[in-house]
Amino acid sequence: MLKLPPVGTCLPLRDKIDHTFEFIVEQQPIGHKLFLLFCEKDLKLSRCMQFLHAVDELKIVVEGKRLAHAQTVFDDFLSLDSPQDQASKFLGAGKLECVSDELATKTQEKLKGIVPVDVFEECRQAVRDFLSGQPLIDFVESPFYWRFLQWKTLERMIITKDHFRQYRVLGKGGFGLVFACQSKFTGKMYALKKLEKKRVKKRKGEKLALNEKEVLEKVDSRFVVTLAYAYQSKDSLCMVLTLMNGGDLRFHIYSIGSPGLEPERVVFYAAEIACGLHHLHTARIAYRDMKPDNILLDDAGHIRISDLGLAVHIPEGQSVRGRVGTPGYMAPEVIDGHRYTFAPDWWGMGCLIYEMICGRTPFRKHKERVSREDIERRIKDDRVCLDNSAFTEDSRSICDQFLDKVHATRLGCCGEMFEDVKAHPFFQTIDFAHLEAGLIPPPFIPNSRAVYAKDVLDIDQFSSVRGVEIEKADEDFADKFATGIVPKPWQEESRRQEIEGRKKLRNINKLY
Repeated sequence: MLKLPPVGTCLPLRDKIDHTFEFIVEQQPIGHKLFLLFCEKDLKLSRCMQFLHAVDELKIVVEGKRLAHAQTVFDDFLSLDSPQDQASKFLGAGKLECVSDELATKTQEKLKGIVPVDVFEECRQAVRDFLSGQPLIDFVESPFYWRFLQWKTLERMIITKDHFRQYRVLGKGGFGLVFACQSKFTGKMYALKKLEKKRVKKRKGEKLALNEKEVLEKVDSRFVVTLAYAYQSKDSLCMVLTLMNGGDLRFHIYSIGSPGLEPERVVFYAAEIACGLHHLHTARIAYRDMKPDNILLDDAGHIRISDLGLAVHIPEGQSVRGRVGTPGYMAPEVIDGHRYTFAPDWWGMGCLIYEMICGRTPFRKHKERVSREDIERRIKDDRVCLDNSAFTEDSRSICDQFLDKVHATRLGCCGEMFEDVKAHPFFQTIDFAHLEAGLIPPPFIPNSRAVYAKDVLDIDQFSSVRGVEIEKADEDFADKFATGIVPKPWQEESRRQEIEGRKKLRNINKLY
């Protein structure tokens, strides 16, 4: 159980952190919960938060039911026909005072026919602006903010191996083994990826290791593995990541039954991977290593993109050049050394869909021995064969469009970009709003008693690294790597303890 530090020791942090509504309420899970609790004392504030949540829920309502849901939200919070007397307001009825009559009328006129997802956007902004004013100022002067400071202070603690229990080997990374581990704070299970310091130095992998950690810190997606902690031990750099017990896609494609996957699994996994790529691209991150080995399943059957060591941040208006990736999955423009942004990821998407359907990659048969040069020649010159009987018209079409050798006309790289990907008939059974909210059940749920990976005895052990010594510069690099807690995932992990402490805060609320 986590022990919060005394309030008095946390107050100096008050002058060092952001006091905006965006930071405290929208970016900090515990801040959001504490602000909600603060608002319970005032019916007007509580209704404002209820409205914001109702507007967020509208995003996952299917189009056919959106009008009815939007009308309910309008009637509950914005209707000019609602009673406006003081008694009604005291009982929680009537239009929100922070939304003008003019804006409410303008919004009501939009509640006809096909209702856009952002129909309440202007009203939402008005409510948000109101809460960002005096209510936020009052929150910052309340005991609830003191509790927030306690959590933010605790978040700065130095993390070591003593904060985790280490269990069995799960697999092998480029610089060390991957273990199952458990947080002693909350009991939550994670994957512990160790990067041996001497091995990193010998292979000159410092930039690769630091890049993966920093990219993971920037990404917040249910379709990309989450980094919760980064620390160091005497011998290793350590990343504590989302535990994915369901195995990787390569194992599922080739080691269970005949090569390939069932059509419904292909569509579902492709949709989740596409969302993960979109989230990376929105953060201006090119993934650059799409292959089944890097797509992992969790206990529930959802997937996440992993191994972001080759990912790169590309500033707006810029592009990169680099022959990076895995042979057989690299796009023609990468092989030719041309500049690119995110197009190679959509090429890799086409390779992956093809492989899930056919049980082989587009330019090499399963277990075929072929040189890297020949693979690259095939990628650049040969037209991909789409004659396999496993293809449907839609799956053949999407592979053909993703595997377009001209990146300027490739699906996902032109027109409406990701919107064109979602609109392709291959994904006609997928409601992407529900998918991104985690509301679509996976077509396959891993057996909790099965091990979807090689036997631990089959995992090659690393040989010891000789002739490499850790020097002052290496220690400085390790210190730079070991940044400790990553705020949002750690707060999500710890929020349950904060919820258990709500009774004490509610007692404060009665006095406040």
